[in-house]
Amino acid sequence: MPHSFAFRLRFVIASFLVPCAVLTATPVARAQGCTGDLNGDRTVDGADLGTLLGNWGGPGNGDFNGNGTVDGGDLGVMLGAWGACPVTVPAWATLVEAQPDPAVVTDPALRAAITATGLAWRVRDTGTQMEMMLIPPGSFQMGCIMESNQSSCTSFEQPVHQVTLTNAFYLGRYEVMQSQWVAKMGSNPSFFQGPSYPDAANRPVDQVSWNSVQGYLSATGMRLPSEAEWEYACRAGTQTPFYNGSTDDSTVGALAWYTLNSGNQTHAVGGKAANAFGLHDMLGNVWEWVNDWFGAYPSSAQTNPTGPVDMSYRVRRGGNFLCFSNAVRSSFRESATPGNMNYFLGFRVARTP
Repeated sequence: MPHSFAFRLRFVIASFLVPCAVLTATPVARAQGCTGDLNGDRTVDGADLGTLLGNWGGPGNGDFNGNGTVDGGDLGVMLGAWGACPVTVPAWATLVEAQPDPAVVTDPALRAAITATGLAWRVRDTGTQMEMMLIPPGSFQMGCIMESNQSSCTSFEQPVHQVTLTNAFYLGRYEVMQSQWVAKMGSNPSFFQGPSYPDAANRPVDQVSWNSVQGYLSATGMRLPSEAEWEYACRAGTQTPFYNGSTDDSTVGALAWYTLNSGNQTHAVGGKAANAFGLHDMLGNVWEWVNDWFGAYPSSAQTNPTGPVDMSYRVRRGGNFLCFSNAVRSSFRESATPGNMNYFLGFRVARTP
């Protein structure tokens, strides 16, 4: 096709591009995932159109029908797929929100990483009605990178080491609540229940051991996150002690129920500010069991680490309502025997897409 025609085509398309986008506001299902998305941002838009027109008349990027030439047929495919690419919702879930909300996931890099997975950002587990958030693959520095203005790094948070997680996963937006535990297990082990605690159903379940949690996981198809998954999700792109991007211990009260604001008890989930993945109470309220055995960190870079094998203690993360700010940090870790249960100990679930 002559270059002059391609130029006129650009002009014609530009003149009706907005009305066309309005008419196709609902994303069109594509059999091959995201046909028309030439730059990999999971949106078919003007940037992709520019690439297609730049290759007009020859082979190359934009030849959707495979006839060896980028032409009108390919343009039709692109316009028919205009808008956001469809997302995949896991078979075990129902869709709550397809794309990350910029008001929640404020970091553009995190939004791009979530979108690039092609998975729905926010879903509800059908069996438990538990809300879960997508955590994309990525790399981060695990361990105590920065000290806070009141707390030093501890030896068991060292050495800082590079961790790469190659698979996306879903993590509960909140700690598992008492009502969610009772619905599957039939009884409530929690200390903070009864008439004195009228909101107990929405408080995290407590007094659960790592061993007893396994029954809940079997009943729901869930799993515990690995320790690396937990810290990566908690940090949400930050390297600071607290996931609000601060080293100031006085800011912890906005993020967590801890000794200075908890009144020595748990609180209904979701009452404090979420992190940049939309997760609440990753710090404070109750300790959260993770899957790993507790052991010393390696110094070398790790990919999808699952911790040491056959140790005596399991890892718990995030601090609790009785902790001071030194224990309510993204990198802080503690251990307990798998049979240990206490009124400051609960968990959060993960699920594989």
